[in-house]
Order: sequence, then structure tokens, then C-alpha cells
Amino acid sequence: MEMLNLALFIVEAVAYFGLMVTLLHFRHRLGLGVFLTALGVMHFMETYLAAVFYVSLPFGDVSPGSSVFFSGKLMMILMLYLWEDAATVRQPIYGLFLGNLLTVAIAWVLQLHQPLQLASNHTPDVDFLKEMGWLMVWGTALLYVDSLGIILLYEKLGDYFRRRVVLRFMISGFVLLTFDQVGFFAALHYFLDVPIAVFWGGWKAKMLSVCLFGAMFAIYEYRIRRLGADAAARSISDVFGDLTFRERYNDLLERTGRDMLTGVYDRTRMELEAPLMLREALRQGLFATVLIIDADHFKDVNDGYGHLQGDEVLKAIAGRLGTTLRSNDRVFRFGGEEFVAVCPGTNHEEGLLLAERLRWTIATSVKTPDDRPVTVSIGVATADEDGVDFTTVLSAADRRLYAAKKSGRNCVVGHSGVVKLG
Repeated sequence: MEMLNLALFIVEAVAYFGLMVTLLHFRHRLGLGVFLTALGVMHFMETYLAAVFYVSLPFGDVSPGSSVFFSGKLMMILMLYLWEDAATVRQPIYGLFLGNLLTVAIAWVLQLHQPLQLASNHTPDVDFLKEMGWLMVWGTALLYVDSLGIILLYEKLGDYFRRRVVLRFMISGFVLLTFDQVGFFAALHYFLDVPIAVFWGGWKAKMLSVCLFGAMFAIYEYRIRRLGADAAARSISDVFGDLTFRERYNDLLERTGRDMLTGVYDRTRMELEAPLMLREALRQGLFATVLIIDADHFKDVNDGYGHLQGDEVLKAIAGRLGTTLRSNDRVFRFGGEEFVAVCPGTNHEEGLLLAERLRWTIATSVKTPDDRPVTVSIGVATADEDGVDFTTVLSAADRRLYAAKKSGRNCVVGHSGVVKLG
């Protein structure tokens, strides 16, 4: 029987993680509210099961409500923080806390009624409702502390294991769920006289849950999310959605901050978005590479063929950048004949290869009116090797662009020097 319960325990953990991560993964299609509602609607069941429903496993008596579903909720909150922000994480926690206070208040008000007993075997138990309400209030207060703690600990561990995202995820879960087990068991022992032996069984079960969730998080993070991020980020487009105000608003927002000539994002948009892109990559334990691309001898193009032809050359360069870079990279017009590309999830070696591919593509496909090749020089810098903020990394890339020009142009320069001479 214990082995059957253990097998069911594992199935419940896998099913919970699979469902919740699916809702989180497709939040841009389904709406984040679907994930948040699913996260919150189970809170009563988690608390109820933690109070009354226990099963025997090989290492002790445990409640799936606490060991699987509450543990899963806390790990989901950490994942929500990783892909959204702290402001988004606060919303379900505040909602749960206020909703549980409302449950307690309603239970007190209901005592003033004189209820009818419509069936002999269905008698309202207001005392049970109050008891569960206070347990949920205590559990949500702990959840608030747990959520703050798990986020802060995850970030602090980044000082030591910046690119070990899964390890940080699991250590944070081990520590905060141990804290939660102590805090919630104290309430169970006080309100329901739950025996001390249950504490150790529940703690072991939560540690097992963290191992299961950590393994599934690793599979998702490295095999699913990074390969399928583009598909998840696309919004559903249909005949009705295209007619809505939100679709038109999003389209207007997407076109705001575009360079009128080349169609890429402008410098203002870069100053807003590029720092966020670097911070998000570093928070996830990833590198982010910045490229500065400068058209060689562009003044000669303008002087020799006119500014209209120079504009056509700039548009052609921007077009090659857009087709060569990946969908999660961003291209900005920095000014004049200079462009900046921000490439999250790209280390320095990968950035150099990408830059060289851009240099070669432009040199072999962009021509002046008399069929002379147009070349570019590129400076490459990477966070966190060259700094952790966008301004510092951009400055390093700019210095390397200057070095590329001094080296004869039509080349790529990284932290180890020239990669390719023309």
C-alpha cells in the first residue's frame, strides 16, 4: 500500500506541474489570469487536505495537499517571478490573503442567521468553516513570507551560481519549504492537535517534491521553453481578435519607437528595452551579447551617389540584419549609419559567430549603384563578461567597433581582438 501511495504521489506531482506549467507557458495566448486563477482556486483544497487527509508513504505519513499541491504552488510562484516580475507575483498572494480574510468574516456573519435544515444528513458546519478560514489565513500569510524568501534567496544564490538556474531553483525550494513546514505544522498542531511524527513525514515529502519539480523544471527549461519560446510568445490571431481594440492597440504599440527610414527600432526604444533584456537574461543565468554594426565609408556613399541612394543602402543593411538575426534578438538604429543588436541567451563566442555571419551576409549582398560591395565593421561585447548593465556593455562594444575601424574595417572585433579581416 505504501508503494502504491508513493506512485500516486509522484503521478500527482507530475500532473500538477505539467498542467500549471502549460498554463504558464501559454500565458500570452490564454491570458495570465487563467494561470493565476488555477493557482488560487486550489487553496481551499490544499488547506483542507493538509488538515484532514493523510496517506502512508515509505518514509512517513504525509498529506498530498501540503506536500504536492502547496509545494507546487510555491515553486510555480518562483517560476512566475522568473518569467514576469515581482509586481505580477504579488497579485495572487494579495488576492489569496484578502479572499481568506473574507472567508473568515463571512463565517462570522453566517452565525447570525438561523439556517434551515433541508436534509437530515446535510447540516451546515460554520465552526468548520471558521476553522478552515483561519488556517487558510495563516497559510496565506506564510505563503507571502515564503514567496518573498524564495525570490530573495534565488537572487542571492545568483552571486554564487549565476548560470546554475536549476540548482538555484532547487536550493531555494529546499530552504523555504523547510521553513514553511515548521510554520504550517505549528498551526496544525495548535488547531487540530496533529502529532509530531507527521512533521517529519511531511518535510521529507516536500523535499521529494522539490526534487521532482526541479527535474521537471530542468526538462522544461532546457528542452521545451528555449526551443518553443517563439511559438508561445505569438498571440492567437483570428477574425474576431483582429477586430478588437486590444489588437489594434497592440499593433500601434508595436509600431511606436520605430525608425522611419529603416523600420527597425529607434534609439529611444533601445534605451528603454535593451537594459531590461540584459537584466532578464542575467536573472535567468544566461549571457546576453550586444553588437554595434557600422557601415564602412558611408560618407563616401552619400557623397558619391546622393543621400537617397545612401538611404537605400541603410535600408538594405537593416533588412539583412532582420533576416539574419534570430526572432528573440532586437535591432535598433543607434544613429546615422550605426545599428545595435541585442542578443539575449548568446555567449561571447556565439555572438562573434553571429557577427561574422552578419558581416559576410552584408558584404556579399548589399551593393552600391555601381555594384561595389558595402561592408560593415562590428564590435562585440557580452554581459556579464564585460559588465552587468547595458551602458557598460554597450561602451565595451563601442570601443571594439573603434578597434575594428582602426584594423582596416570590414571585420569583427571581440574581447580577444579581430575575428575576421576583409
